[in-house]
Amino acid sequence: MEQPVSSIPYSDTGYFNQLVIDFLAEHPHLRPFYTYSPVKPSFEDVIKAKKAHPQDRETLVAALEQQYEGLITEDAVKTNISSLLDKNTFTIVTAHQPNIFTGYLYFAYKILQTIKLARQLKEQYSTYNFVPVYYMGSEDADLDELGHVYIDGKNIVWPTSQQGAVGRMQPEGFDELINKIKDALGHGAYSDELITLLRTAYLEHENIQDATLYLVNELFGRYGLVVLVPDSPALKRLFIPVMRDELLHQQSYKIVNETTERLSQHYKVQANPREINLFYLTETSRERIVRIGDTWKVLHMPVEFTEVTLEKELQEHPERFSPNVILRGLFQETILPNIAFIGGGGEIAYWIELQDLFTHYKVPFPVLLLRNSFLLVNSLSQQRLQKLNLDITDLFGDVEVLINQFVQKHTNASLVLKDEYAAIEKLFDDLVEKARNIDVTLEATVGSERSKAIKSIGKLEHKFLKAEKKKFAWQTEQIRTLKEKLFPADSLQERKENFMPWYIHQGPAFFDLILEKLDPLSDQFGIIYND
Repeated sequence: MEQPVSSIPYSDTGYFNQLVIDFLAEHPHLRPFYTYSPVKPSFEDVIKAKKAHPQDRETLVAALEQQYEGLITEDAVKTNISSLLDKNTFTIVTAHQPNIFTGYLYFAYKILQTIKLARQLKEQYSTYNFVPVYYMGSEDADLDELGHVYIDGKNIVWPTSQQGAVGRMQPEGFDELINKIKDALGHGAYSDELITLLRTAYLEHENIQDATLYLVNELFGRYGLVVLVPDSPALKRLFIPVMRDELLHQQSYKIVNETTERLSQHYKVQANPREINLFYLTETSRERIVRIGDTWKVLHMPVEFTEVTLEKELQEHPERFSPNVILRGLFQETILPNIAFIGGGGEIAYWIELQDLFTHYKVPFPVLLLRNSFLLVNSLSQQRLQKLNLDITDLFGDVEVLINQFVQKHTNASLVLKDEYAAIEKLFDDLVEKARNIDVTLEATVGSERSKAIKSIGKLEHKFLKAEKKKFAWQTEQIRTLKEKLFPADSLQERKENFMPWYIHQGPAFFDLILEKLDPLSDQFGIIYND
């Protein structure tokens, strides 16, 4: 039996900010900040622009082949990597940090969306090839964000004291972490297979980025997904001209600040540029570079450069320079023949700050697409909803408001004291007239007593509702249980949960289901009823 799918506008979910909603609607306040429509993009135009841009495909392919060396790779991945040598091959990219165990459920959604879009574009433009790419943000140093995974209400944290780029960290202590995950997941048809996969990924690889490459390749390689680790001397070398200009002239600071000044008239700015938007990267640290006069210093490290020694360092060790959020997208679009970037709301918010920066460096700006969002609803939750005569969309709002509405709808008692309020208002309107005829100064006293009376009615109404709720204890508990199950910690499921609780029961078919239901160019929040 085919699984039913429904959707609702992002604006009706209550979980997306105005910038995201205006981005999809192509609102005039926001439309000047991105090049192509996010719902009906002109792929012909972006392909034309990318074809005209010089691309070092040989270096890209060589770097990818080196990264995949030693991995058992699907033929679809090998074909996609080699096809990148062809000037008629383009990439569809999503990017994410190497969260342990992939982090959030939306990680899988982003990757599957790149895969689906690449397939659709191949059908539409048969003379071109399109390769889905996961660009690993392995140089991110935010361990608080990357070092935990949430499973069935349990937040499992990696207790490491390592510092620097998370991708370069050693996966120490993962044997115990995987045991905790095994206990949290419980039994499923694919439990043993998944735990074995996790052990191989994290216990048999040197660092987190290698472990993540292995894990993502095992999970999504059959679709032809190519994983790119940009922490590469060869790839960084392609970015030397921009990094040199950044260090010497700080162009991005001026350009992006001008953009954010215009953007801030209507929206909150996601990322503010620094004077130098590069970090200095070592095995154990990732620190800012600042310029003081004719000297470049690395904060919190005994490292500094003159212009001559800085040029030498760039040429000999380009891998030691790491773009921050302002330059990361420009680096991505420099090394890849990319035409579309799929990101979440936060990513879209900082990408729309960058269009003028791309123009300055004559790098084509990609199509920006909001990643697909879904709510997965299992059969038990469906049954509960049906028993309560609720629609899934009811759960997107405040749960206490929903419970109050439910009780008011199903009670036989009159809980809304509308007539009583009207009677109080009528009574005090008459008293105001009498007070005015006796002594005008009494009018204020009557007004004060009116406020007290209305507050008293409000308190009674609240107590009536509270008392009536006790008669609906089972239903209210069911509503709260549903809310917590489908919106853990009052957050979207995809921003909290991991893919594994579904995978242990369905295995690879779970990803096939999501892939089938995906619409890469959708402007709707999707709901998948998943048994």
